[in-house]
Amino acid sequence: MTMPARRIGIDVVPLSRVRELVAQDAESALRRMLSAAELLSSSTPDGPDLAGIAGRLAAKEAVFKLFHVGGQPVPWLSTEVLKSDGGWPVVRLTGRAARLAREAGLGEIEISITHDDAYAIAVAVSAAD
Repeated sequence: MTMPARRIGIDVVPLSRVRELVAQDAESALRRMLSAAELLSSSTPDGPDLAGIAGRLAAKEAVFKLFHVGGQPVPWLSTEVLKSDGGWPVVRLTGRAARLAREAGLGEIEISITHDDAYAIAVAVSAAD
């Protein structure tokens, strides 16, 4: 019996990078990378959740690495990182991202995100045909 191939993507985002994005023009930069649902989930009464934003960006980059399509624009808004009912992160692909995943032969994508005071790190894993 042959096991399906696994693809793994990983990415690290410094919270300082997100802090700079937010300071420059949070609305413009973040709206190009995060959906309305992601922005809502990444906001607190005190302002943007920098660690949450960095984690989502790292997770998206990790997912993009599963597609194996170097040199093409990445589908930021059609790749969403949301919270499940249980609170763990899940990926929802639509549009171009869903098409790239199909073309890459990817199955369900699972992600894990962690962060501390300085960095967010995410790993994405999927079986591939």
